[in-house]
Amino acid sequence: MSTTPDPRSNEILLDLLRQAATAHGVHEQEELGGVYDEGWPEWYAKHMTRTLAEQGYRIVPADTPADTPEGVDDEQV
Repeated sequence: MSTTPDPRSNEILLDLLRQAATAHGVHEQEELGGVYDEGWPEWYAKHMTRTLAEQGYRIVPADTPADTPEGVDDEQV
């Protein structure tokens, strides 16, 4: 098990945060009428999770075998 992050991780997360910030600004203006969104961390998390999935990424525990299909137990593989 490697705990060394992928060298692209920082770039990917930074890009996602910037995208989320832009999208959230639009959300606050258009959906909330310019009101500050107290629930912004949850909104960011959902936006970033959805964007990661759309780009083919998934977050899994470090001890999950890379070749195990999602939703399949190791014993089933």
